[in-house]
Amino acid sequence: MTNAPENIVDLIEDIFLRRGAESYLGEQVTMAQHMLQAAQCAEEAGADNSQIVAALLHDIGHYKNEIPESSLARGINNFHEEAGANFLEDYFPTSVVEPIRQHVAAKRYLCAVDSNYFNLLSSASVHTLNLQGGAMSDKEVKEFEKNEYLEQCINLRYWDDQGKDPEKSCPSFSYYRALIDSLVKS
Repeated sequence: MTNAPENIVDLIEDIFLRRGAESYLGEQVTMAQHMLQAAQCAEEAGADNSQIVAALLHDIGHYKNEIPESSLARGINNFHEEAGANFLEDYFPTSVVEPIRQHVAAKRYLCAVDSNYFNLLSSASVHTLNLQGGAMSDKEVKEFEKNEYLEQCINLRYWDDQGKDPEKSCPSFSYYRALIDSLVKS
């Protein structure tokens, strides 16, 4: 299968179907459950289509990146946010890609600007936060706040954090298929 734009959604769906049942970095949900729950959270919050698709695809870089998931357990950052954004940027608008690229930075940002946010993180997310550089410095905060998609990045971060409930049911990938197709660049 090629990565031609007319096949990108097929490729993403194939990844979800083949690899979605894999564990999610020490969380109680699979990778597919996590991403589908994040998309559901976005939809329930009344997010626009770009934000829903960004929530659904935000961790696709865990599959595309050549560094195995076990690297995080060994203390190596796999930069999945950058890998995912790089993979998707030829096919989707910036409104989808930029929040994906910045969802780890948004965690670091929120830890720096919201004293209660850190307490909301799962233990696995705290572990990865440490690998990802910890809370942002004041200089990094000021720079991050210049992002045109700041609100979308922060929203995605919250949905990412909420998408870790092993008891929550959510729609399958096919439920979002037409929405994803509608955002693919022509």
